Amino acid sequence: MEDKELNLVDHLEELRKRLIVSIAAFLIFFIVGFIYVEDIYRWFVRDLDVKLVVLGPSDIIWIYFMIASIIAIAGTIPILALQVWLFVKPALKPIERRISLSYIPALFILFIVGLAFGYFVILPIILNFLIELSGDMVVTNFTADKYFRFILYTTLPFGVLFELPVVAMFLTSLGVINPYALVKIRKYAYFVLVVIAVVISPPDIMSDVLVTVPLLFLYEISINMSKIVYKRKMKKEKEWELEFAEDVDKSE
Repeated sequence: MEDKELNLVDHLEELRKRLIVSIAAFLIFFIVGFIYVEDIYRWFVRDLDVKLVVLGPSDIIWIYFMIASIIAIAGTIPILALQVWLFVKPALKPIERRISLSYIPALFILFIVGLAFGYFVILPIILNFLIELSGDMVVTNFTADKYFRFILYTTLPFGVLFELPVVAMFLTSLGVINPYALVKIRKYAYFVLVVIAVVISPPDIMSDVLVTVPLLFLYEISINMSKIVYKRKMKKEKEWELEFAEDVDKSE
């Protein structure tokens, strides 16, 4: 009983250490983002035909925090993934350690690709639709707060969703999920992804399709990637079983 309690304490201590490292990384990247926030702000508004306005001093602070937070999240993702890997590393087999470690750079790359897809592809479609919808009926003015919230809500979901294939591969390598489970819940996953696409896209069929198709495609990629990892995992386990059986026979 005491050994179990000590083991639990060790695990909690290790988890605390990993959380501290992740939080420290987030704060460092947040500070870096805050230092360069003006340059980042100018890059985001470079193509706007209108001048952004603010309704009060607090809006400026909120925009600074929003931009710095996005930089911090993007920079912290590989650090957080590495800390998760280090935490579960003792429970992994050598081959699982090597495979799962290779997913960490992919998580960061896919997050950036997702943000870029949301910003360069989806954002212009939605923004142009909303501007054209108002026509000449009203004068279009953007507050900086509303504009950057709009960018955040449009791009961040794609940054997260684009990581689905790597997350599926990672969880499959750990034995948490398998491709058969992903196929079994496919229709439910499709429903959730379609709802997400409809919510974040303008209310017209073309925009819904443009957002929905990439998300469904990502889910299918996740299933195929999970299948590849699962087959390799099963093959390795069979090889280990044969080697173990041979060692037993030799010892007898």
